[in-house]
Amino acid sequence: MAFVPQVKIPATYIRGGTSKGVFFRRQDLPAAAQQPGEARDNILLRVIGSPDPYGQQIDGMGGATSSTSKTVILDKSSEPGHDVDYLFGQVAIDKAFVDWSGNCGNLTAAVGAFAISNGLVDAERIPDNGVCTVRIWQKNIGKTIIAHVPMTNGEVQETGDFELDGVTFPAAEVVIEFMDPADGEGSMFPTGNLVDDLEVPGIGTLKATMINAGIPTIFLNASDIGYTGTELQKDINSDAAALGSFETIRAHGALKMGLISDISEAAARQHTPKVAFVAPATAYVSSSGKQISADDIDVCVRALSMGKLHHAMMGTASVAIATAAAVPGTLVNLAAGGVERDSVTFGHPSGTLRVGAAAEQQANGDWSATKAVMSRSARVLMEGFVRIPGDSF
Repeated sequence: MAFVPQVKIPATYIRGGTSKGVFFRRQDLPAAAQQPGEARDNILLRVIGSPDPYGQQIDGMGGATSSTSKTVILDKSSEPGHDVDYLFGQVAIDKAFVDWSGNCGNLTAAVGAFAISNGLVDAERIPDNGVCTVRIWQKNIGKTIIAHVPMTNGEVQETGDFELDGVTFPAAEVVIEFMDPADGEGSMFPTGNLVDDLEVPGIGTLKATMINAGIPTIFLNASDIGYTGTELQKDINSDAAALGSFETIRAHGALKMGLISDISEAAARQHTPKVAFVAPATAYVSSSGKQISADDIDVCVRALSMGKLHHAMMGTASVAIATAAAVPGTLVNLAAGGVERDSVTFGHPSGTLRVGAAAEQQANGDWSATKAVMSRSARVLMEGFVRIPGDSF
């Protein structure tokens, strides 16, 4: 019996922020996968090792978490004033599904470096030493992101002393600016309210701030759902009933935000919206054993991604947190003390993160965000080729 051989595809495995993903240049993908469609999705699923009913992604590059089941396709930008087009695919672990509905903020930290090293940024824009400003067009949401990538002797500098909670080793700092980060058209608060009463069958009516900034996010008060805001992954992810409740909340929030037209559509939109819960600054011990003092942070935030509590914080959700914190009256702002602010330091399961954001109220009463800024780091882990069976697509 004849079997088809494996095909090899040029790829780079990169850590960006607290995530890891497989990066491709669009031109390096098989011709059938250079455009959206079933062939592209099937290739990415096989690369990552999904769907895996065992939930481990042993036969692929995925790491069996939402943070490590990610793919990125980059291309020289066709958008005026930009260097690189960035397309993100969140690969489900146990389902044959790639979600293209949102951005990954953590992997954004690696986009600029990859673009420089792979000929996607014009040579005259790259300094031998200093900082290269890479203008990124985020294709999933149609937004501009600016990455400031350090350069040394004509090459991307990856090593350094910048420490990021949730990442074991220090690396070079990459400053990322999310320009006009409201995700989607219309109001940054799609219901028109800073706080809504979200009716969730079987759970009750919950106060919720629902915002489109960075990524669509539903914020709840931790105390309203029986939590303190200091929980770690083990406290949530081992509780199947709790995870089921969060998914029900997410689905009904998506409906109220207008992201879906029927509750049944939520299952096919796993990446967005996110659900997060907030609490006033409280001391706790992080997952690494680090003592976090209440004086170190403005607010505690925990967020779920792809149905599980995130081990740190998604970069896009960090933008949502900072933007909501900058708007007086949101649940995030109230939990952070209810004061006006242009930055927030929040506690997450792995430690703390500071994010700056600017928000302003328009004459018609709507709010808009002009920019959110955070620091991340990125490092190439492996480069060469990934291999998949030739009959995968």
